[in-house]
Amino acid sequence: MSRRENIEAMLRDDPGDVLLRYMLAMELSSEGDLEGSVRGFRELIAEKPPYIPAFLMAAQRLVQLDEVEEARTVLREGIEEARRQGESHAAAEMADLLASLGSFG
Repeated sequence: MSRRENIEAMLRDDPGDVLLRYMLAMELSSEGDLEGSVRGFRELIAEKPPYIPAFLMAAQRLVQLDEVEEARTVLREGIEEARRQGESHAAAEMADLLASLGSFG
């Protein structure tokens, strides 16, 4: 059984497991399914509360897909949410990526 199949099997037992869902999105990215990966990260971002690591990963995949403006939007939202949740290190990582992308298209 592949790593992805293992994760999917565990998710069948616990479909709400945020970490497993994150791992699946990362695995999709590793397999080259960037669109599927972004969808998975977006689902985690939509959680209440949002899963902070998903913002950075989604933005990185969006950059790979040449969706830089969308990546900037995700990063801005992620920085705000990370600060709200007291995740200053994550906010700083996202701010660094945002700065590297520049302010405008």
